[in-house]
Amino acid sequence: MQGGTSATDQDATLVERMARGDRAALAELYTRHAPRLMSLLIRLLGQPPEAQDVLHDVFLEAWRRAADYSPERGSVSAWLSLRTRSRALDRLRAAPRTRAATFSEELLSTLLDPNSDPARTSDHGRLLQVLQKLAREEQEVLVLGYFEGLSSSEIANRLNIPVGTVKSRTRTALEKLRLQMSGDHHD
Repeated sequence: MQGGTSATDQDATLVERMARGDRAALAELYTRHAPRLMSLLIRLLGQPPEAQDVLHDVFLEAWRRAADYSPERGSVSAWLSLRTRSRALDRLRAAPRTRAATFSEELLSTLLDPNSDPARTSDHGRLLQVLQKLAREEQEVLVLGYFEGLSSSEIANRLNIPVGTVKSRTRTALEKLRLQMSGDHHD
C-alpha cells in the first residue's frame, strides 16, 4: 500500500485509469487479482485451460466495462468476483452442449490429424473408425486422458465417477483399440 492508500482505493484508481484507456492499469489489476480469480475458476470449472479462458474473458470485459464501475455498488474485488462467477456459470450452463460435441467425429478427426504427424497418415482413418465404435463412456476417458492430459482422478472428478471406473473404462477401451488396430477383429 502506498502512503496509507487502501487496496480498495488503489483498485478503484486502476479501474478509473482503465476507463481512460490505460493498459498498464489493466496489467496491474490483473497482477493483483488474477491468482485469486483463477483459484475460484478452477474450483468452479475444474479445468485450468477452461479457467484461463474464462479469466481472460473476465478481464477483457472489465477493460470494456471499466467506465460502468461504481465504487458505491461495491469494491473492485467484488465487481471482478461477480463477473468471474457469472462467466463461470455461463460456461457451466453451456457445458452439456460442449460435452456432447466433445466426442464428435469432427473433434476426433481434429485430435487425430495426420498432418500433425505424417507417420500416422495411413492409420488415421482406421483409428478414427475404431474410436467411433467405442462406447461413449470409453471415448470420454480416452479423450480426457490422452488428448486433454487429465489424470485418472481428474477424469473421475470431471465425470463424477469413481477412479476405479475410469481405470476400468480406460483399460477396456485401450484393449479394444489394440485388438482392432492389430487386425485381430474387423467388425
